[in-house]
Amino acid sequence: MIRHIFCYKLILVQSSWLEWQLKVLNLMLSKFDAKMNDFYDEVYDSFDAMGLQENLLRGIYAYGFEKPSAIQQRGIVPFCKGLDVIQQAQSGTGKTATFCSGILQQLDYNVVECQALVLAPTRELAQQIEKVMRALGDYLGVKVHACFGGTSVREDQRILSSGVHVVVATPGRVFDMLRRQSLRPDYIKMFVLDEADEMLSKGFKDQIYDIFQLLPPKIQVGVFSATMPPEALEITRKFMNKPVRILVKRDELTLEGINQFYVNVDKEEWKLETLCDLYETLAITQSVIFVNTRRKVDWLTDKMRSRDHTVLKPRTMNRV
Repeated sequence: MIRHIFCYKLILVQSSWLEWQLKVLNLMLSKFDAKMNDFYDEVYDSFDAMGLQENLLRGIYAYGFEKPSAIQQRGIVPFCKGLDVIQQAQSGTGKTATFCSGILQQLDYNVVECQALVLAPTRELAQQIEKVMRALGDYLGVKVHACFGGTSVREDQRILSSGVHVVVATPGRVFDMLRRQSLRPDYIKMFVLDEADEMLSKGFKDQIYDIFQLLPPKIQVGVFSATMPPEALEITRKFMNKPVRILVKRDELTLEGINQFYVNVDKEEWKLETLCDLYETLAITQSVIFVNTRRKVDWLTDKMRSRDHTVLKPRTMNRV
């Protein structure tokens, strides 16, 4: 990916300003590479071969996984080994289950203190990660809490004081909890940035830096992202210790193991109930629902949220 960025910049060099930008980026990447390990190329074709705890495997299979995706085949084991990792793959390829498995494998369940902190750019993603973490760790007895803006600060403080193993949060709320000392960083040994590119594009860079300063100096860091912009590279250069890079290219993605089916619904008014039945029956972590009008988007969003489903509604597209 870094070579692609470099070549792209080189092709576009048409002025002194662009030449200066190229020199800056090249210098940054050279410093970055000096602190970087090689790409991690060990591949595990099954979850059983990864040396995971039996109760974690039970949670993985109970959740509906049968065979690890490309990013899971490469990414779970190095994270379980305690290595700093940069994992880059397209959205929907299984990054969430990758770092959740790595975290759950390393937790000390006899110590009910926050040992892992996961940052997400939105409350919807934080809630989704919390659900996946709970599901995969169901047989391990993991205690997870998601905290984000727009909810009760006192309730967050109460839950954190009672003890949790993992906190999933948006940057603003978790920084507030750390600043108030409601979240103690003493036991935190794993720190994950999920959707790092989106988080940086939303202007969270300064808050992420501030959070890093409050964490223990010796901490495992995982950065997970679909793209790796220069701002993300700068974070990895400053706060990661010889991270290994794991890159899944588009041509490595496969539809193997994916079943496609349709449900023939006779009446329009039956569709919502059918959809909700599917969510209750199947293990669905992420999905995209397409409808034919914006009015239907709004209607379906309200109906799904009223039934406690986490729904993100894009602003300019007719889908939920």
